[in-house]
Amino acid sequence: MEDLTGRRTVVVTGASSGIGLAAAVDLARRGDRVVLVGRDPARLQSAGDRVRESCGERPELFRSDFAVLDDVRRLAEQLRATYDRIDVLANNAGAIVLQPVTTVDGFELSMQANHLAPFLLSNLLADRIGRMVVTASAAHRSGTVDPDDLNSSLRRYRPMRAYGTSKQANILFTAEAARRWPDVPAYSFHPGVVRTRFGSDSRLVALGMRMLPFRSPEKGAETLVWLAHQDPARLVDGGYYADRRVARPRAKASDPRLAARLWTASAKAVGLDA
Repeated sequence: MEDLTGRRTVVVTGASSGIGLAAAVDLARRGDRVVLVGRDPARLQSAGDRVRESCGERPELFRSDFAVLDDVRRLAEQLRATYDRIDVLANNAGAIVLQPVTTVDGFELSMQANHLAPFLLSNLLADRIGRMVVTASAAHRSGTVDPDDLNSSLRRYRPMRAYGTSKQANILFTAEAARRWPDVPAYSFHPGVVRTRFGSDSRLVALGMRMLPFRSPEKGAETLVWLAHQDPARLVDGGYYADRRVARPRAKASDPRLAARLWTASAKAVGLDA
């Protein structure tokens, strides 16, 4: 269904709450046609209501669980059947996993949900995407991507190390996508330490999220919205941003050889031709 009004179509994953929902509300208020992707049906419906209240139009909703790669493949098929063009794909879905979990696809959960699933979705939609924005994190500093072993975090599991590794993968993926897809501007960004549902399964983490002076989801979403609207000529393709300024990730997250190796390993992991 091509939009003949000239409005942009923006797909936001992880849009049920937090940064994704805040970004969707802001983008809708700016006149974009937003498409929400989330895992939990009830929260996804509630998010759709929030967007409708903000702009008077109910967004399209698509359910997908990024812990299941077949769900991601179905999502890609549904989006391709619905939209001839996706002006912006905001790969925002992500999670901090407090215990070691292996998905049905055989991967450590945070690596799959935060990197492999959006990698697969982006590749399956690459010919429809106008630009890509990826929610990364300064936590990438604590990560160590090993393309030869995408499940390396499962050994002596540490939640923040696993999360940081997946966020490092986000930055490497974005930079490599910019090299491989010159017609699709791609940017990653650090949203700041945001008060969201991350770690909500832990009472201690949930209490900290409520009590400590973290950023609001709206503040965390500002750079995502800015990157979705800024003139690409003013941005660094493949760049990593924080607070609407280009930033320099740690050296291990800006190694082009590592990025190329990760792309090849990720393509093999999700069943794509590298």
